[in-house]
Amino acid sequence: MQIERGVSLKPYNTFGLPAVARTLVRIETDADVRALLAHPELGRAPKFVLGGGSNIVLTRDVEQLVLKVEVRGLRLVETREDAWIVEAGAGENWHDFVTWTLEHGLPGLENMALIPGTVGAAPVQNIGAYGVELKDRFDSLDAVDLVTGRTVTLTAPMCRFGYRDSVFKHELAGKSIITRVRLRLPRPWQPVLGYLDLERKVAETGITAPDARQIYDWVCEIRRQKLPDPRLLGNAGSFFKNPVVTPEQCRDIIGRDPEIVHYPMPDGTYKLAAGWLIDACGWKGKSIGRAGVYEKQALVLVNRGGAIGAEVVTLARAIQESVYGRFGIRLEPEPVVV
Repeated sequence: MQIERGVSLKPYNTFGLPAVARTLVRIETDADVRALLAHPELGRAPKFVLGGGSNIVLTRDVEQLVLKVEVRGLRLVETREDAWIVEAGAGENWHDFVTWTLEHGLPGLENMALIPGTVGAAPVQNIGAYGVELKDRFDSLDAVDLVTGRTVTLTAPMCRFGYRDSVFKHELAGKSIITRVRLRLPRPWQPVLGYLDLERKVAETGITAPDARQIYDWVCEIRRQKLPDPRLLGNAGSFFKNPVVTPEQCRDIIGRDPEIVHYPMPDGTYKLAAGWLIDACGWKGKSIGRAGVYEKQALVLVNRGGAIGAEVVTLARAIQESVYGRFGIRLEPEPVVV
């Protein structure tokens, strides 16, 4: 367990926003958590769990004890007739984990390639892209209770996954720290190609039966065309959730804006493309202070250089008001504002 004081969090959030952690503890094992809880000074302090920093907007210094999750390890746990079970430490980079699975002949995560952040943050957000969500591949995870220090194993029903949501945003928020995640990769593998951008790739290339590596390459290419590299231009990926509306709401919006991008959901509702709504309101490429809307994808807010968290929040609220004024829809941010 490493304890550090007065640590700049600018390198630890993908927006590159300035903030300082009064105290930061690096967590590499479950034992580190238990040692922390037994610490006479820090054990009872309020705690803030930090993964890859790809889903937060820092607006101030962090007074809580920052737990930087750095648990490592990648392994194939079990080969079953119907699935491979793979495990990754919560501190592993998510995209590197996806790449590792494919390099070891374990397909199933390719649609979620290049999503920023760590493995441990993936269940919290129930990350997803191009037709696949984490819950579709989830097996179980290990987490350490931040009161008792006990390691517990949670199954999918216990995680209560929703659209970019889980129990870790509600009852377990700040009460546990994820240390390992296990995913179930179905056998035989089946491609997931029902997303518009992937359908276009099939049409463009004529490859009607792509393997997992081909889908991985397509997803990486699509994401790089649409999304800026956080190392070059600070951002937190997609900033707003795609809103879900009733069939009646969808028909009403289509009646006024026939071009709106929408997707039918299994339960009869419709998911609208938040990026399209923002673009339709004229925000693409616009800025407030040093925070702006990315020129190639209106769903992404960026740090144009030297931005502070308050500028990002101001921009986000202005976009929300604009979209609500035109469409009557309230956009919900994906990142957590701290």
